[in-house]
Amino acid sequence: MAKSINVTVWNEYIHERKSKRVKVIYPNGMHKAIANYLNLQDGLSAATSSLEQPEHGLTEQVLSQSDVLIWWGHMAHDQVAEEIVQRVQRHVLEGMGLIVLHSGHISKIFRRLMGTSCSLGWREGKDRQRIWNLVPGHAITQGIGDAIELGIEETYAERFDIPEPDELLFITWSSTGYVLRSGCVFNRGHGRIFYFSPGHETFPTFHNSEILRVITNAVRYTARRLRRDYYCPNLPNLEKDQ
Repeated sequence: MAKSINVTVWNEYIHERKSKRVKVIYPNGMHKAIANYLNLQDGLSAATSSLEQPEHGLTEQVLSQSDVLIWWGHMAHDQVAEEIVQRVQRHVLEGMGLIVLHSGHISKIFRRLMGTSCSLGWREGKDRQRIWNLVPGHAITQGIGDAIELGIEETYAERFDIPEPDELLFITWSSTGYVLRSGCVFNRGHGRIFYFSPGHETFPTFHNSEILRVITNAVRYTARRLRRDYYCPNLPNLEKDQ
């Protein structure tokens, strides 16, 4: 039997506790909605962590056991401790997958791994979204048609200040005319990173079966393939005759 892919779904878990509107949509938090879905999928095992836990729920043990970390943040990026950011970065470089959702684009960990501001344009209105599938044969886009008709979502728009993606899988069009590179794969060290833009807290995006399918596919694609420490060894001479 194949080994399960272990996933940790991290969420600030602030909006759901402070806003009645958000709590109605996600009574147990966005992280629980995503984890519950993942736990119904073959070969996946998902747990959750959140900001208020000791070490933000991202202890060395948790990250060592995680093949993939999913990250959602918005209100409290500045409250994430630098020690934890460095720890997550190290685990990504050593092979752990990272999936960054929606407003996590401006999180400390995503900006650290991208090396740019990761800023973009935004507007919150009654804008319809169409997420165009650019690479139908990719592992992350399996089961997705030409586009996901998402309905109303917060609009994110170019210019998105990120490095050139290693793989650009989705572009989102808004009914206001804006577009965004909304599904991007990056390789950092031995780890794979996937950024996926939909997921504003006041919309039921993480109850959408196609969005959840993309996230599930991304878990399988970014999952840890190896575990290798990053260090700078002092190398011996391999040629014995010199």
